[in-house]
Amino acid sequence: MVSSLPLQYDLRHTLINGSKLRGFANVDSLSPLKPGKNWINPSRKRENKGRTSLSARASISPPPYRLFDPPQVEESTSELEPADPDFYKIGYVRSVRAYGVEFKEGPDGFGVYASRDVEPLRRARIIMEIPLELMLTISQQVPWMFFPDIVPVGHPIFDIINSTNPEANWDLRLACLFLFALDLEGNFWQLYGDFLPSPDECTSMLLASKDELSELQDENLASRIRALQRRGIEFWERHWHSAAPLKIRRLAQESERFMWALSVVQTRSLNMKIRLGALVQDANMLVPYADMLNHSFQPNCFLHWRFKDRMVEVLINAGQRIRKGDEMTIGYMSGKKNDVFMERYGFSSSLNPWDSIIFSGAAKVHLDSFLSVFNISGLSEEYYHNKNLSSDGEDFVDGAVIAAARALPSWSEGDSPPIPSAERNAARELQEECHQLLAEFPTTSDQDKQILDSNPQMRRTLEASIKYRWHRKLFIEKVIQALELYQDRLLF
Repeated sequence: MVSSLPLQYDLRHTLINGSKLRGFANVDSLSPLKPGKNWINPSRKRENKGRTSLSARASISPPPYRLFDPPQVEESTSELEPADPDFYKIGYVRSVRAYGVEFKEGPDGFGVYASRDVEPLRRARIIMEIPLELMLTISQQVPWMFFPDIVPVGHPIFDIINSTNPEANWDLRLACLFLFALDLEGNFWQLYGDFLPSPDECTSMLLASKDELSELQDENLASRIRALQRRGIEFWERHWHSAAPLKIRRLAQESERFMWALSVVQTRSLNMKIRLGALVQDANMLVPYADMLNHSFQPNCFLHWRFKDRMVEVLINAGQRIRKGDEMTIGYMSGKKNDVFMERYGFSSSLNPWDSIIFSGAAKVHLDSFLSVFNISGLSEEYYHNKNLSSDGEDFVDGAVIAAARALPSWSEGDSPPIPSAERNAARELQEECHQLLAEFPTTSDQDKQILDSNPQMRRTLEASIKYRWHRKLFIEKVIQALELYQDRLLF
């Protein structure tokens, strides 16, 4: 394992025949960004492409080494741009390591991309190592603990954290620790926080207005989100009142600041079991740099806790082929519907293989026949498209069809064969019910798409709300198409 390779600006130059970088002296420690008027994001890099912000210049000396010189990048029509050099530098100084990846920023935020081809290997390959000392970590079990140990004994933030339920209120606890880290002199998060999304860029529905929640066209989900918003505001009012100590009040003088911190915690935290000494704890963690990995329902990477030196590793799946420019992704949650992703992370997908439709009729299709028509293999919890059995050019089957295989009412009675006419009648009944579900929405999928295309500068929470209802309709429409193909392909 390579252990001394630093995270730096152009990671494409760091892996030449697996050699380590040599001959570079240590970079001096960086002074923190001072809290200023713009408490949420002191200096947004997206607004200053190609130059370092004033606050960053004040805290980071000019890079003396060629290691940090901007690489010669060919002109590209891609909306992605390389991350600011300071983003790499603050991690390099604090021993974050990355191998064969680069960070890029686009309209939807940061992402991690392969800087070279990776052939399939029998063992997982490390692409990132992040030390525990940089993470903000709170356990869900008693006795609770957090790392790094940045809160001095007797600080009133202890009382706030101790007043919460470790399991039910993990996000409130971690938000308190996050706010403290942003205020702590010399802490890593004062610099890293500059690269986190501002309230206008965050998709968390905790920041959505009532009108934006109504755009979900899902009253059950909107009601759950409103309850979470009230929970956050009530927590802030309970602990950030006028009689609270100054060292507490200055962490979140306005409720908007606390809700932003809570949004960052909910959308960017990871849950892992970590071993510290003899104790194994279920912990919620804010892991810098790893939090830039986006979600995929077919991820090519995963996370691992390395006990011996207290590191979180990001590894490429064994047997996974990676091409230069491919996005590196992980799975945030497994087996969850779009409404759960929307509630927690503020995004949805029309290709979620775990989404579902509640059917009220008695119509059912024959399970094995439906699976065989679309070459879907495996058990219900592990359905996958068997491409080896598909005809040339078969590209219809995606996550939505996999979800349909799980969601459609079905029957299977041993060796009893299905009756073709009965199967077609059942498929038509299910299609009709899907059409009824679509008719209940105030807008159509085409209208939703037109709204999104005609308002590219809308707030991120509004955009996420419209995309959620659009993805819902696309999924239902895909189920209708799948049932139509099922009728045509019945081999009877």
